[in-house]
Amino acid sequence: MPTPPLKAVTLTHVRYTKGDQLGHFLAWVSLVPVFISLGGFVSHFIFRRELQSMFFALGLFISQFVNDLVKKSVQQARPETCALLETCDSHGWPSSHSQYMFFFAVYITLLTAKDIGGIWKVKSKWAFLFLPWSLALLTMYSRVYLGYHTVAQVLAGAALGAFLGWVWFWVVNSVLFSYFPMIEESVFGRMFYVKDTSHIPDVFKFEYDNARAARKNMASKSN
Repeated sequence: MPTPPLKAVTLTHVRYTKGDQLGHFLAWVSLVPVFISLGGFVSHFIFRRELQSMFFALGLFISQFVNDLVKKSVQQARPETCALLETCDSHGWPSSHSQYMFFFAVYITLLTAKDIGGIWKVKSKWAFLFLPWSLALLTMYSRVYLGYHTVAQVLAGAALGAFLGWVWFWVVNSVLFSYFPMIEESVFGRMFYVKDTSHIPDVFKFEYDNARAARKNMASKSN
């Protein structure tokens, strides 16, 4: 009985040439979307439960769903190196990694520009944006360098991700934002302590001041 062919999980199955230090580094860079999704949004939901972040994550999920639909419709092959990488059974246009990272970079840039959440000081918030844009560009470059995509495929992913990131930001903050109080007061919101702090100018200071006030209040009651 013949052994059925094996298929890897393409999101985490990253190969590079043995001994290539740059390739090794870029292989880890290619996993940044995984780190953001699991280490970032999942942990943020567990410990923060902010509506802005929940809808941010939902937008990334929708973006990846759109990417899958486009890939299946266009069915453009990956570059010839796909044989070595064992990815020839999947389509390459547009790059899902590039789309994810440029959606992420555009959305977080718009959050910063609108000062939503107020977690960055004026002097440092634009310096903060160097990180997501650097990671977006490095991820795009890594997919070409490692042989997973052509230049055209990563550029298409970047353009689609940036566009969807801008559209989703408008949808969330111009249409859905008015429903945030209702979600907070819903059964789901009360059960999981879901909240929206985007109206608070400086969230860190607000939480710091309230934590200190609560401690002082408890100390005064115990005396």
